[in-house]
Amino acid sequence: MRERIVIKCGGSMLARLGETFFQCMKQIAQMYDVIVVHGGGPEIDGMLNKLSIPIEKKDGLRVTTAEVMKIVQMVLCGSANKTFVSKLNEQKLEAIGLSGCDGMLLQVAPLEAEFGFVGEVKFVRKALLQCLLANQFIPVVAPVGVMDGQLYNVNADAAAAAIATAINAEKLIFITNVDGVMYKDQLLEKVDEQQLLELIDKETITGGMIPKVKAALTSLELGVKDVVIVNGTQCFLTNKGEWIGTTVTKGGRGGGAACFSNIQ
Repeated sequence: MRERIVIKCGGSMLARLGETFFQCMKQIAQMYDVIVVHGGGPEIDGMLNKLSIPIEKKDGLRVTTAEVMKIVQMVLCGSANKTFVSKLNEQKLEAIGLSGCDGMLLQVAPLEAEFGFVGEVKFVRKALLQCLLANQFIPVVAPVGVMDGQLYNVNADAAAAAIATAINAEKLIFITNVDGVMYKDQLLEKVDEQQLLELIDKETITGGMIPKVKAALTSLELGVKDVVIVNGTQCFLTNKGEWIGTTVTKGGRGGGAACFSNIQ
């Protein structure tokens, strides 16, 4: 059986993925069984604005009323998912789109009431994913979960981490618009949790990289083995199948410590 990986692509990246990304996907699919999890935040915001529905976020999560949930479902399970699937199929990559409510794939428990219909994944029905992978399909998952017939909005990072943990994935790949974690203008090819926390504390990691790094750290806490942050707008895989980006591993100072042993 081939190793499995999960690829998480944020909603802000969906419209930016070009030929280079899909060529990398072809190479990945030759080496691994692949599951894709995608977001859709910008498109959801755009539709909410168009319909004059208020947008509210707390602690990085969308407050999801019943009205907002209808739009989340429409965008994530509809346009965002099917557009991504169509692009993969166009490249002769056999993809099947589904959401976390299909086949009870992502079973959730609601977060605090203040978030509305926002769920935390408690169970992944991995047999459904394994069936698709066994038949050489690429599942493309929209992060909408279910509990007792009610749909819930699920953070895409958390959904990807839950799926990666459930299927014992070799790696979780975050597709971003940056090369990875930088230190003194150099790409850090491998870091661990402790090193990243130090970089954040020293304000070496700032701006838009902070949420990406925190998502990687959270994924490790949830049980993912390794997380790789790559730039989806350029080639992120060598001819030998090595990742071009930053690999984040669990634990304290590891093999990458020499990259910045004296953080000032």
